[in-house]
Amino acid sequence: MRDDLQFDSHGRLRHLLTIEGLPRQTVLDILNTAESFISVGEREIKKVPLLRGKTVVNLFFESSTRTRTTFEIAAKRLSADVINLNPAASSTSKGETLLDTVRNLEAMHTELFVVRHRESGAAHLIARHVPEHVHIVNAGDGRHAHPTQALLDLFTIRRHKGPIENLKVAIVGDILHSRVARSAIHALTTLGAAEVRVIAPKTLLPTAVEKLGVHAYSDMRLGLTGVDVIIMLRLQRERMVGALISSEQEYFNLYGLTQEKLECAKPDAIVMHPGPMNRGLDIDSAVADGPRSVILPQVTYGIAVRMAIMALIMGGTAQAEGAAVGRRT
Repeated sequence: MRDDLQFDSHGRLRHLLTIEGLPRQTVLDILNTAESFISVGEREIKKVPLLRGKTVVNLFFESSTRTRTTFEIAAKRLSADVINLNPAASSTSKGETLLDTVRNLEAMHTELFVVRHRESGAAHLIARHVPEHVHIVNAGDGRHAHPTQALLDLFTIRRHKGPIENLKVAIVGDILHSRVARSAIHALTTLGAAEVRVIAPKTLLPTAVEKLGVHAYSDMRLGLTGVDVIIMLRLQRERMVGALISSEQEYFNLYGLTQEKLECAKPDAIVMHPGPMNRGLDIDSAVADGPRSVILPQVTYGIAVRMAIMALIMGGTAQAEGAAVGRRT
C-alpha cells in the first residue's frame, strides 16, 4: 500500500520516508536519475546549480559517518547550503522536543531535513507537521526503515549485475534489528528480484519473515548456494535485549562471510555491506577487500543516489535530469 504522506496532491514525491509501498516507477526514476548524476563526481568542478539558494539540514540523532557525509557531499554538489546539527550540543539536550527543534529550524528558511533518529517513526512524525514547502528524507529510524541505503544498494546491484529481475539476492546477518534489511527486502521485491533470501540464526530472524516475500535459511552455506548478490549485515548489539547469540566466535564460524562460504555462491557473485563492518565477526578481511567486494563502490554510488533523491523531491524529474546533464558550473 502506498504511503500517501510521501506524495503531494499532484502525485509528486514530496518526502522519502520508506521504500514500503513506493511505486516501482518512482524507484526506477530515482535510480535512472542517479545514473545521470554519476558523471558529476567525475568532473573537475563537481557541482550543478539545481538547489542553489536552498538550505538542507542534516539532523542526526544517531551517529553516522557514511550516511551523513554522503548526504552533505550530495547537497553541496547540488549547490545547496548545508547545516550539520549535533543534537548533543543543541537545545534537544536541554529538553526541547523534536518538533520544536524542527520548527525553529524551519523559521530559518530550511527547505529540506535529512533525519536520522533512534525511534521508529520519527521521520513520519516530522513529515506530518511540516509546511508544504518543507521536505523530509529519512536517513534511518530505529528498526523501521533506511530507504536511501536500500536505493543505493539497488543502484550498486544494477550497475554490477544488471536487471534486478534476473537475480537471486541473499541478505545475511542480524535481520531482526536491521532497518537496512527491511528496506532492502521491500526494494528488491518492488523491482521483482527473482528471489530474496534472508540468512541468520533463528534468534535473529523476525517472526513470520516469509510474509515479506523472502525465503529464510539458518544454514548459511545452503542459503548462499547459487546466489548472485550477498548483502552482509553487522550484529546490532546496541539494539539487542538478552543473549541472542551464544558467542561472537561461534557466530563468525556459522554466519561470518569467509572465502570458503563465498564459494557456495555463483562464481561472479558480488559482496556488499552497508557498514560499519566488523571484520572477523560478520565478514573476513580477505572477502571485504577481495575482488568480488563492491563495498567501497557502494559508498561512492551513495552520493549520486542521494543527489537524485534530493533533486527529485525539490526540483522534479525533468529539472533533476536536466541539471545532471546540463552545463557545468
